[in-house]
Amino acid sequence: MPGLYPVTFGEVELLRDLDRQDGWVLSKDGVPQSYIDLQDPTFLEFEYVRLMADVIDLLSEGPLSCVHVGGGACTIPRYVSATRAGSRHIVIEPDGLLVNLVREQLDLRSVPRLKVIVAGGREGTAKVWDETADLVVLDAFTGATMPVELATAEYMGDIARILRPDGTLLINLADGKGLAFARRLLATVTSTFGHVALLAEPGIMRGRRFGNLIVAASRAELPVELLTRKAAGGLTQARCVHGEALTHFIAGAAPIRDGDAVIAPVPPPAVFG
Repeated sequence: MPGLYPVTFGEVELLRDLDRQDGWVLSKDGVPQSYIDLQDPTFLEFEYVRLMADVIDLLSEGPLSCVHVGGGACTIPRYVSATRAGSRHIVIEPDGLLVNLVREQLDLRSVPRLKVIVAGGREGTAKVWDETADLVVLDAFTGATMPVELATAEYMGDIARILRPDGTLLINLADGKGLAFARRLLATVTSTFGHVALLAEPGIMRGRRFGNLIVAASRAELPVELLTRKAAGGLTQARCVHGEALTHFIAGAAPIRDGDAVIAPVPPPAVFG
């Protein structure tokens, strides 16, 4: 049912999509966190989620073993299960009441082979066995801000531990003018993974407006040429930056380490109306 619901860390709102009979938005503090269509999990409303799906679609065929840091309404687990039958999911989400709400109101039980660890991102990741994940999706936010403790070199090392040698990491981050946080996060990721690509709409990539950027990283080669064409030809018409162009983007920024005084960017009020 639409309405406001108390959760462990405040309150969330469920909103029905008036344009799609089975579409739902999960929102917190006025910030949309997830969109799902209960009858069609392959319908992806948010542009940054479509970019993540572009990367996932280019991974090797067959089911995937996935770890999702940040749950929300579990849009990506639903998408992967619908497009790759037999996939397995571990979802790490600190808000237990939110998990219960999504189970009861948004049919999370319909997603096969999904296990939830109710814990913070670092605590939950520490419980995952070495080299068991084909895909790690890091999409954790407090409101509209990525927790800095999930952007450090130490945490990237733990993600590398649970990924298989050819596994892929996807990160959703948000940044605005100047992209200072994005540059430091990319410096952090490239210090751990040898192959990295950055995807975003051109206006966001240039730092002209606040928005979401997607990082894809692996110790194995990424299909960057295919990804460049796919991103440019999609509804978002996004850019894919990699190689020398990514080095120029990072522009000598320092990796983030535990204890560094880094403030993740907060969107201006106008972003969400």
